[in-house]
Amino acid sequence: WADDVTIGNRVFFRGGFAALNSSREGELFTAGHRAAGQSDGSTGYYVGAGTELMLSHDVWGMMKNIAVLGEIGVEFKRWDSSTVANSDTPPVTGESTGGLSKVQMTMLTVNVSPKVKFMQGSDFQPWVIPVGMDFHVISPPSNQTQYLDVGVQFGTGAEYRIWKELWLGVDGRYHVASNQTNTVNNYGTVGAYVAIGF
Repeated sequence: WADDVTIGNRVFFRGGFAALNSSREGELFTAGHRAAGQSDGSTGYYVGAGTELMLSHDVWGMMKNIAVLGEIGVEFKRWDSSTVANSDTPPVTGESTGGLSKVQMTMLTVNVSPKVKFMQGSDFQPWVIPVGMDFHVISPPSNQTQYLDVGVQFGTGAEYRIWKELWLGVDGRYHVASNQTNTVNNYGTVGAYVAIGF
């Protein structure tokens, strides 16, 4: 453990399945003049990356082999939007092109979270995020043209050292937003990641 102060930091790359609690069916920018039910996609994928910075290998001397880290991450989500429509509507623009262009529903999240890792010193390390801070950007905007939101996230997962400081892991997270955009932005993710220690 002599060099533990230099071990435990990670750079990671994540990806997997994502699901919104509620679709954005019927909104101006997602549905336009399409029929009901044609913009109700609520699942998709996510990709992300970030870093973990070691704060303490033993909870500041209180718990041996349990580490506390700070995670800073960026995550992009693309929700199922294969059936959403052109947002152009006659009441808004005075004319309609009649086009059926695809509106891609996306979401960008930046998070800052504490992460507690167990079994320090072993090749297998489970972890939890008790609660972390989220900052969201949704696209397209809401009916009120708002697009910024804040919230919290909770997560759990585990990682395994496959070679030196190369780790593979799985994680699941749930995000609760404050819905500042007047849309329901709560969602969950489950996926895998690769991490490189430094």
